[in-house]
Amino acid sequence: MLDSFSALDLARLQFAFTVSAHIIFPAFSVGLASFLAVLEGLWLVKRDDDYMALFDYWKKIFALVFGMGVVSGVVMSYQFGTNWSVFSDKTGPILGPLMGYEVLSAFFLEAGFLGIMLFGLKRVGPRLHFFATLMVAVGTLFSAFWILSVNSWMQTPAGYEINAAGQFVPADWWAAIFNPSFPYRLVHMVLAAYLTTAFVVGGVGAWHLLRDRDNRPARIMFSMAMWMALLVAPLQVVAGDFHGLNTLEHQPAKVAAMEGHYESRDGAPLILFGWPDDEGLETRHALGIPKLGSFILTHDWNGRVQGLKDFPEDERPKAAIVFWSFRLMVAIGFAMVAVGLWSGIARLKGTLYDATWLKRAAVAMGPSGFAAVLAGWITTEVGRQPWTVYGLLRTSESVSPIGAEAVGASLVVFFLVYLAVFGAGTLYVLRLMAATPKHGEDAGPWLTRSAGIAPGLAFEREGRHGH
Repeated sequence: MLDSFSALDLARLQFAFTVSAHIIFPAFSVGLASFLAVLEGLWLVKRDDDYMALFDYWKKIFALVFGMGVVSGVVMSYQFGTNWSVFSDKTGPILGPLMGYEVLSAFFLEAGFLGIMLFGLKRVGPRLHFFATLMVAVGTLFSAFWILSVNSWMQTPAGYEINAAGQFVPADWWAAIFNPSFPYRLVHMVLAAYLTTAFVVGGVGAWHLLRDRDNRPARIMFSMAMWMALLVAPLQVVAGDFHGLNTLEHQPAKVAAMEGHYESRDGAPLILFGWPDDEGLETRHALGIPKLGSFILTHDWNGRVQGLKDFPEDERPKAAIVFWSFRLMVAIGFAMVAVGLWSGIARLKGTLYDATWLKRAAVAMGPSGFAAVLAGWITTEVGRQPWTVYGLLRTSESVSPIGAEAVGASLVVFFLVYLAVFGAGTLYVLRLMAATPKHGEDAGPWLTRSAGIAPGLAFEREGRHGH
């Protein structure tokens, strides 16, 4: 089957596979690191061992997810040398330092404090341990900062010059790092990571509450997750709107594909469903709302929206993929908003922990963040085609001089190894999530005692239990 693909096709397929397998891990670990910091902070403030029980429950999951993210990221980075050496040569003077900054300021920070966060509470004490947890959380955000700066520069290149060798070299580092799409992309992705984590945590909490509605740690994680959904999901819709307007300014062909518009028109409809046909240059069976597309994109009911026909044929992305991945992302986003509002109403009624269908919905929405992140990245990356550096360097000009057989063989190996390694890792994470979260006082010799936190409370608890 692979014989019918060119080296370029296989290189693109391999990178799409490895980046899709990779991105779900940092999308989860960024949010989970912040969640762990909040849990430990609440433990220090409230002196409530159930928060530390949850910290211990989720830190094991974080360690596994973080490890799988590191491994999958390292593997992905090697492809820049094997399959995309021309791209690496031409963009290296800009992207190389940015990736280096990510290692120096983010990965070293995470790795340096990760061991303390996982194993050091008894050794360093609660306050220094909390500082280590904060540094891990900050490190994950720094990592997102630099990686998204790199990707955003490829989408909206700025602050560069092209030297005699055809390489992109820095002319203004500030402009290169804070390129036009970077702030919007950073906010959108970080909020996506927080929502991904919130719905995983909420789904796990709901799963255990359906079995035991009185499990207090499960109640805490479910309540915190639903607060995040209620507050952050609407913010994500607003951030997505701003991101879309920025994309319309800098990558109008991508927006035309997202919206399924081939003809430029005033008062364009919002096409809800249809099938974009790149050969026929129309969206077949389109079902839309008149003029709403123009209003969303231009904030004017009669605003002009460009269609794909305005762009040269060899500069148009594949509309069907972008059209449907974008709709999947948006649909999941509004489903998250709906669950958040549902939980807010249930909380006001005092039925948050008794609303069976809400808990079932939360379980069903548990993996939704991963699907939304993947759909968003497909929209972003396929919509950028046929460019690796938008408008400047084509994908076909970026590939290494390598045979299709070699790329195909490595793709098969990657698929089999990823299926075995990350499949086993994911199954183990699910087993950890299936374990019932225990109360702090029932989970063993809790660290409040060994670390000297609230000795009066510890003494009272020991006396109450007759120890």
